[in-house]
Amino acid sequence: MKFGLDKWIVIVTVISAALLQLVDTSIVNVTLLQMMGSLGATLGDISWVITSYAAANVIMIAMAGWLSNKYGRKKYFAASIIVFTVASVLCGMSTNVWMLVFFRFIQGMGGGGLLSTAQAILVETFPKEELGLANAIYGLGVIIGPTIGPVLGGYITDTLSWHWIFFINIPVGIAATAMTWFYVKEPLEKYQVRGMDWPGIGLLVAGVGAMQVVLERGDKEGWFESRYITFLSIVAVVGAVGFVWRELVYEHPVVNLRLMKDRSFAMGMLFNFILGFGLFGSVFVIPVFAQSFLGFTATDTGKLLIPGSIATAIMMPFIGKALQKKLPANLFSGIGFFLFYFFTYMLSHLGAQTGTSSFFWPLVVRGVGLGLIFIPLTTMSLVGLKGKDIPQGTGLTNMIRQLGGSFGVAVMATFIERRTTFHQSILSDGITSYSMAAYQRLSGMTAALIAKGVDAATAKVRALAMLDHLVAKQASLLAYLDTFYFVGFFFLACIPLLFLFKANKEKTGGPVAEFHGE
Repeated sequence: MKFGLDKWIVIVTVISAALLQLVDTSIVNVTLLQMMGSLGATLGDISWVITSYAAANVIMIAMAGWLSNKYGRKKYFAASIIVFTVASVLCGMSTNVWMLVFFRFIQGMGGGGLLSTAQAILVETFPKEELGLANAIYGLGVIIGPTIGPVLGGYITDTLSWHWIFFINIPVGIAATAMTWFYVKEPLEKYQVRGMDWPGIGLLVAGVGAMQVVLERGDKEGWFESRYITFLSIVAVVGAVGFVWRELVYEHPVVNLRLMKDRSFAMGMLFNFILGFGLFGSVFVIPVFAQSFLGFTATDTGKLLIPGSIATAIMMPFIGKALQKKLPANLFSGIGFFLFYFFTYMLSHLGAQTGTSSFFWPLVVRGVGLGLIFIPLTTMSLVGLKGKDIPQGTGLTNMIRQLGGSFGVAVMATFIERRTTFHQSILSDGITSYSMAAYQRLSGMTAALIAKGVDAATAKVRALAMLDHLVAKQASLLAYLDTFYFVGFFFLACIPLLFLFKANKEKTGGPVAEFHGE
């Protein structure tokens, strides 16, 4: 395939803008301690920096298609970059934590318009038969962005200060805005938006926004032990149900849920949720395991994820080309799901003395698997949509993937906590005055401390504390291994669902998946 210069500029422009949003989703995670010290904030306060961005982001992702149609894709994309860039400057200049939370919310609103609109622009830049290649290019940003965020954030924070993780967005934002204005074209098929669906927008903000806050904050607040989490859960359910009803009955909805009548798109939504669950959930578990249990630094943890991202980057162009040759998309996805299971199986055999080298091949396998999953699923989801429906379709798929990621993080955080408590209880029950192994370990620790000059009474107390620490550490390790098993079997169980798709090469002349039904 030959690209003209203008097409390459469009590709670079939209990927650069999408990376702004994707990198900022994860770049803040490794700088929270520095922000706490600089702004005088507690851990509970500073965690709202992440929550506010995520909530605004997922709301705007859902609305991006409607706003793009109403105001023009080019204008909306450029405006989103400008809002994101200006908010980045204000985030970097914040002098207290609540200023930062507010400007992160604004930044999330700008970022939410970038991801889906970037994908819609790419999909329309390429002819239909090259949709797999377009999604391969887009997928590079989606997979690589969250991976390089922690590495970049750690390096910038260690070298300069946390303020610069926001200021680095300025030159990229200015360049992307200029290139958008001069090179991005409006779609040939324009969709006339009539009226303003204020009730739909209100229900979307209430339902999705409350759900995102519950998923982000629920584990930290003890779930339904917290009154405000309980209240927001009710708001999320009522808002979501009301939103779905409103969008299905209203003639000009803000989010066109009628696209779900396309069976391929509906199944694609389901699998994008699953993909988000596994992608973001594993990106959450691995750094937490590496830092809290193995004692890795933030920068070292970020570096762990780089080989897998390179593997994904290498795979995606090949998968895009293979789909152009009309090879079955669901076959690639099935292999990808199995490789993801194999990746978690490898991690489930790690030990307490694991080093960085032990992560290399499992994460490379994960990277190859993600490459095999992402492009076919995206292609199968969007291939049946018409021009005016593409922005709405990309918005919905990106929103559902983000929500899947939020569910994944919430479920895994709770699972780890509860399995840790379970294993600690089981292990503690085995440590009694009648346990010869426990007695010998305690006696050995006590003798070692006495040999170092500690008096007998103090040595016994310290030995008990050391034994308790060992039990807690072993329980934590077993909980993480259980989590890897859980994620792996979740993906393995999803493979049979891929047979609900069937190949249909006639619809577009390329690899398509239709839902196997009426």
